[in-house]
Amino acid sequence: MISEKCEETMEQFAYRNLIAYQKGKEVVMQTYRLLKKFPREEQYALCDQLRRASTSITSNIAEGMTRHSLKDRSHFLEISYGSLMEVSSQMDVACDLGYITSEELKETDSLVDETARLISGLQRSCGERVPLREV
Repeated sequence: MISEKCEETMEQFAYRNLIAYQKGKEVVMQTYRLLKKFPREEQYALCDQLRRASTSITSNIAEGMTRHSLKDRSHFLEISYGSLMEVSSQMDVACDLGYITSEELKETDSLVDETARLISGLQRSCGERVPLREV
């Protein structure tokens, strides 16, 4: 039998079971892999911004899904979605600057698109009238 404390802990980390969270983690991992290719002079500019934006995706899903209010959940999912779009935009710039290849951008875009659809689905499940993105 699972103790009440263990059940609370499992429920507390239930966001880890969300596919949107798992795909968001893939975006983070992809971002960190690609950042290794960036030139040293970008370490405190574009790299830092990409690190913060990518980790914000999963952080805000986790924070939002632990909120009791649907309005709060929706708000944090909105922030997560915005961070995801920020990563997409910055990767586009990185490609234009020659830091990543067009194939790497295409792979990242595909992952971002899938993650965006999942976050939008979560957003709709929170009762938001206007989805973040049409699926």
